Amino acid sequence: MTHHDREAVGPAYDPLRMQHARRQSWAALQGIRERMRPGISEDEARAEAGQVFAALGMDRLWHPVIIRIGPNTTKTYREPSTSGVRLGENDIYFIDLGLVFDGHEGDVGDTFTVGEAPRQQACAQAARDLFQDVAGVWRNRGLNGPSLYNYAHERAETMGWRFNHAIKGHRVSDFPHAVHKGGDLGDFEHKPAEGLWILEIQISHPTEPFGAFYEDLLTHAAS
Repeated sequence: MTHHDREAVGPAYDPLRMQHARRQSWAALQGIRERMRPGISEDEARAEAGQVFAALGMDRLWHPVIIRIGPNTTKTYREPSTSGVRLGENDIYFIDLGLVFDGHEGDVGDTFTVGEAPRQQACAQAARDLFQDVAGVWRNRGLNGPSLYNYAHERAETMGWRFNHAIKGHRVSDFPHAVHKGGDLGDFEHKPAEGLWILEIQISHPTEPFGAFYEDLLTHAAS
């Protein structure tokens, strides 16, 4: 089903199970969102996430649970959070999950606000809108990875947001995808195949200390 070595999958790979992992991952993200409330810390939110995963029958994590609050929403995957940050009454946070269900990898992320935070809410929606825009370009124009991320950068600037170039998307498949050395979507010089690549979008306000994140599996059906 694949055209390039970087899109190799294991013998257990099943597109239907990939979609199941995606659905369950989104259900887990929603379950964590329902537990987020003013005053909670990132560590406390991660601890409570374990109860959500157990209820959904998760096999395991394939990357650590990432929950960023307030100014930490501008940080990338590998950057440590500033400690001591708690969710304010009018604030922003994002959730980034890498979960395995039935031997297949889900990877989802989204950004939310609490209280009255209109600028932060606009940022969260912009990340979703930009994801849908870029995913639509992938479906309709067949751009390769670098072209998709160049397009994302241009669109983010047009929309008035700062684009995070350190986030470039990546492979998923039957666990573990890392054995196939698929690398970053932003460096993949061919049209990405359906159901194998995660498109990641991270933006931030040009002057204020908050940002937003959204990621999902590239599929021909719009989410």
